[in-house]
Amino acid sequence: MDVQAFKQRILPVQGRLFRVAQLFLRNREEAEDALQDVMLRLWSNRQQLETYQSLEALAVQMTRNLCLDKLKAHSRQKMATDGDFPEVQATTATPYQQVEAADSNELIHRLMEELPDQQRFILHLRDVEEYSFEEIEQLTGLSVNNIRVILSRARQRLRDSYTKANDYEADY
Repeated sequence: MDVQAFKQRILPVQGRLFRVAQLFLRNREEAEDALQDVMLRLWSNRQQLETYQSLEALAVQMTRNLCLDKLKAHSRQKMATDGDFPEVQATTATPYQQVEAADSNELIHRLMEELPDQQRFILHLRDVEEYSFEEIEQLTGLSVNNIRVILSRARQRLRDSYTKANDYEADY
């Protein structure tokens, strides 16, 4: 694979790889380091990349594995989040609605961090990165049915936790 092919096929997925790294590491600098390591490894092995069916799946899997290795090396210390998730705010919303939306957004992100790693990863791939079930199957090695079950359980757990948090807050 030459430089031009590498730029065309690998560089466009750099944003997704960064978001996956940040999902696991919860630290912008660590995620940037992980992304740089993955890009370097891909470049170093560019001659073998033609043998893979999906370079994006390979890159995401490499990113995931590298992040898990980093977490193990840090004794699974909890990293501080930079809160770099995009926030959706309506331009016509009142200040009260904007604050309420921001609070709900922050609560959802906090609850997502409490999900087991596999559920959080699959939920992120499907709902944030908008991967298809087939692409997630390639990335994880799980069957589509397993992915659907894990996704359903993650969403249900998130929904229950969100409802419980809002019901508790409403009591005051």
